[in-house]
Amino acid sequence: MYFHSNVLHQIPSTLASVDAVERYTQLTVNPLHRTNKPGILSLDILYSKDLIATAGADSNAVLFDRPSGQVVSTLSGHSKKVTSVKFVADGELVVTGSADKTVRVWQGSEDGNYDCRNILKDHTAEVQAVTIHATNNYFVTASLDSTWCFYELASGLCLTQVEDTSGSSEGYTSAAFHPDGLILGTGTSGAIVKIWDVKSQANVARFDGHIGAVTAISFSENGYFLATAAQDGVKLWDLRRLKNFRTFTPYDENTPTQSVEFDHSGSYLALGGSDIRVYQVAKVKSEWNCIKTFPDLSGTGKTTCVKFGPDAKYIAVGSMDRNLRIFGLPEEDGGAMES
Repeated sequence: MYFHSNVLHQIPSTLASVDAVERYTQLTVNPLHRTNKPGILSLDILYSKDLIATAGADSNAVLFDRPSGQVVSTLSGHSKKVTSVKFVADGELVVTGSADKTVRVWQGSEDGNYDCRNILKDHTAEVQAVTIHATNNYFVTASLDSTWCFYELASGLCLTQVEDTSGSSEGYTSAAFHPDGLILGTGTSGAIVKIWDVKSQANVARFDGHIGAVTAISFSENGYFLATAAQDGVKLWDLRRLKNFRTFTPYDENTPTQSVEFDHSGSYLALGGSDIRVYQVAKVKSEWNCIKTFPDLSGTGKTTCVKFGPDAKYIAVGSMDRNLRIFGLPEEDGGAMES
């Protein structure tokens, strides 16, 4: 009853075609963050300005302007690695979660710098995920302390902190809002995926079957599918029937899948581990074809996060070698992209 989305599913005419995605190659490699603690752990993209935010193992978040290839701001203040970073709405605000147990809300200023507006200290262990509500008025943080917090953005107040009463003491390792904002998905260190009704804070569904911590979770734009990543690969869940209908096991058992992400139109699904793979989204009973596999990066640092740019015109990848890599169409290939 919670999973019928009202989102009208229209594919934008500007969306990159399958044909184009098949021809994507590496366009740029941008070393961000410090070398003494290398690693990009999370990234987000502000489509309206083509800004990319990266969360670093060096305890900073970096805002990178993709068209110019320049770092526009460094957000310093956390004392340990930044595990999650998210833009809010038009990008005037950025929210970061950290292993230092705190969440910070950053406010953009006229000069392009970001100042810390709130430091939120409601968690007692590493904050592993931040997710922004569809209205841009609220956000949720999920922590290894086995709670998630529901915040009001304007005030920075924690309106509710939800403890897991099921008796399992596993912490949260990932979280994402459904596009309609009515439900929240969380992944645990104990391989469980839990679906929550945001209003009542009731745990309305749970999915078992993964091995290892659930590292990433992504809802499709029409709200029907949920993709979850863990040690054993990616599972796809049909939210209308609450069933796992497909599993991708791209890697060997020692290589966890670190990232999984639907593009904004719900047409493509990317996953990342030692390499990056892009699938064409299909119906439950149809084949989901892998249309592109990008080169293995495990020699230089495993992939930690993958995200599609606007209209899937490029794919941004963060990895433990501190490089932000951009894959897309080179200019001479008919792509209208700055190199």
